[in-house]
This record gives sequence, C-alpha cells and structure tokens, in this order.
Amino acid sequence: MEARKHALVTGGATGIGRAAVLHLARAGFDVALNYRSSVDAARAVATEAEQAGAKVLLLPADVSDDTEVRAMLRKVEDAFGSLDALINNAGTTIETPPKDLEGVSVADWDRVFAVNVRGLFLVTRASVPLLKRGTNPCIVNTASIVGLRPGPQPLPYAASKAAIVSLTKQFAGALAPDIRVNAVAPGWMEGEWMERMLKGNYEKLMDRRAKSTPLGRCVTADDVAETMLSLIVSNRFVNGEIIVVDGGFANVT
Repeated sequence: MEARKHALVTGGATGIGRAAVLHLARAGFDVALNYRSSVDAARAVATEAEQAGAKVLLLPADVSDDTEVRAMLRKVEDAFGSLDALINNAGTTIETPPKDLEGVSVADWDRVFAVNVRGLFLVTRASVPLLKRGTNPCIVNTASIVGLRPGPQPLPYAASKAAIVSLTKQFAGALAPDIRVNAVAPGWMEGEWMERMLKGNYEKLMDRRAKSTPLGRCVTADDVAETMLSLIVSNRFVNGEIIVVDGGFANVT
C-alpha cells in the first residue's frame, strides 16, 4: 500500500481552504489544517477529511506571528516528519470600497498585509526544511484576479494579492530546483466570502457575472481546489505560474 503524503493548508476551515483539505484527503494526503478562530468549522472539515481516510492535524495559529508559525511547523514535523505540499490560503480583507481612500485606516492596511503577505512569507520560510524532505514538493498560493488586473476589491486586498503574485514568482526561482511554487488566481467566487462583501447585491451581481462568463457560471471553491491539486500532483514542470480560474471571464471583458 502506497504511503500517504503530507500537506499543510493555511486558512483551511472555510472556503477555498476547506475545499483544498477535502480534495487532498481524497487524493491520499494526510493534512495539517491551520485556522485562526473558526474552530467549529475546522473540526467539521477535519471530520469529513478523516472519513476520506486522512489523518488530520488541527493547528490554530495566526500566520502573521512568526513565533506561532514556527511552533505550528514543529507540530507538523512531530506528526508528519515531512511535507509534500503547502497551500498558502490564509487571507483577510476589509469592506471599504476601493474609491474610499480615507476610509482605509492604517490598522486595516497593516492587518491585511500582515496576514496575506507576511503570513505567506513566514509559513513558506518555516515550511521549506520539511518540504525539502518530501517527494516532488510543491507550494500553491492563493492569489486573486485582482492581483493581476484592477477590480472592485478593497485597495489593501488587491495590493496584497499583487504582492502574492510577485512573491510566487520570486519563490519559484529562489526555491528551485527542490520545490515548485505556483499560484491560483480565482475570479468572482460563489460562497460566504462574496456574500459578505456584496451583501444584498450578492444574487444580482453574481448572476450578472455568470451570464458574462463563457462557461456560464461563477467560480466555486471546488474549482479552485481542483486546480490546486492538479498543480501539486501533476504539472511537474510548471513553476512560477499564476493560473487564472475564472471560466474565461477575463478573456472577454
């Protein structure tokens, strides 16, 4: 029987992270599931992943805190010994519209960058020794279409995703040939994140976006996780790429 592989997913309790944990579990990975505060959701995902045959390690930690990150990776090392995959998915945003510059506080800006950018760096740095012990190790970062082109997203969020695009390409060179690094850039995605951002306009705006998408619907978390898994288990000569997952919307607008 082939030994199970090992993966760490940050922000793994909800949304894309949740879908990634479940896709990895079904593909033969044991999973270290990081979350910050969504303990009930994390436990629910862990239960589902365990039913798929995975060993799941629940790891509450703030990815923007280096001490917590390094403690988290020590627990991963104790449990797994190595990593074959890292998905940097932890992220946060604010609700201030992009035209409201004065509405963005310094604290808001710093918190978004602390989680989305510094957190990605800290987790990647701490994971490298374990990834180098893995088999064909791969990192996949969660970027966004607004990291590649302007969009109606809060300014610090969009800027942080552009930074992730840049870091992905930097890491792809810095960690080669031992570790491949790529990112996914989802478009407008169904689910709780966009419901929170769009509020009462969610249904109307998502329907409009679906009708403008060549494949006739908006992105789902499973679409993104499926692409992440493909980058991890296949595509062995793909490195430093940003894979847009938007059903072709960006090509026609």
